[in-house]
Amino acid sequence: MNGPEEPRGRRVDQVELHYGVATDVGLVREVNEDSLLADPPVFVVADGMGGHDGGDIASRIVVEEFARLVAVGYDARRGSQAVLATLRDCQRRLSEYGATHRGSDGGRWQGGTTAVIAILVEEDDGPQWLLVNLGDSRIYRFTGGRLHRVSTDHSVVQELVDSGRITEEQAMVHPERHIVTRALGGPDPPDPDFFVVPLTDAERVLLCSDGVTDLLRDAEIAEVLRTNAHPSDAAEGVVASALAAGGIDNATAVVVDVVGLADERTADSRRQRESQHEKLGALS
Repeated sequence: MNGPEEPRGRRVDQVELHYGVATDVGLVREVNEDSLLADPPVFVVADGMGGHDGGDIASRIVVEEFARLVAVGYDARRGSQAVLATLRDCQRRLSEYGATHRGSDGGRWQGGTTAVIAILVEEDDGPQWLLVNLGDSRIYRFTGGRLHRVSTDHSVVQELVDSGRITEEQAMVHPERHIVTRALGGPDPPDPDFFVVPLTDAERVLLCSDGVTDLLRDAEIAEVLRTNAHPSDAAEGVVASALAAGGIDNATAVVVDVVGLADERTADSRRQRESQHEKLGALS
């Protein structure tokens, strides 16, 4: 019996990516509960919930599990299964941690986290983005000079917006805007949304926590992405704009550009990746 047919076209490891990351505790919080991973071809932003002894640990667990996915490797033809399995591992670790640790108040440790993931997968016609969200952190794609929101917030206010009861403008100041309806660390199993997006429709991808989107309108984010050609400058610009707008929460941004398709064996491609890791490795 013949094995599975190999996908036609280019492979995931031939997609050339440039990326930039930025994160800041903000002007009000004492602890940064956001965590991020930038390890091509996997990128993650996780926004922890539960206070200084919960949220930072929860988000860090997510990053650790996805870093393990990169280290072990995954079948790029079965990306959604790999992501879902990793999210289930995150949920298991959060449950185990909660069962064996106490919070600072002496009660049971409680922590949860959102997660947004961008991972390259292979379809029959070549590499694609698999974009995944759970919670109210967001995924945007920027192409042709225009910003498009990919993810839909899993939140109480998003449900109010969808039902027509409030507007997007009202959602930004609604008193329940931080209540999420899906996340890791709760009683329910992970229930993420998956989006497969052609690389040509997402030349630049932005993953960010709600410390950015609670303060910046989409038009403001688009302007930062439009005026900063390098992804490092774009990520730093997004976070700096959130701080300038009040900085009331931790703010994190990961910006990834699809530069083109490269041959893994070429010296130019190898040097380009090494240069990126030297510049950005400390942040990631």
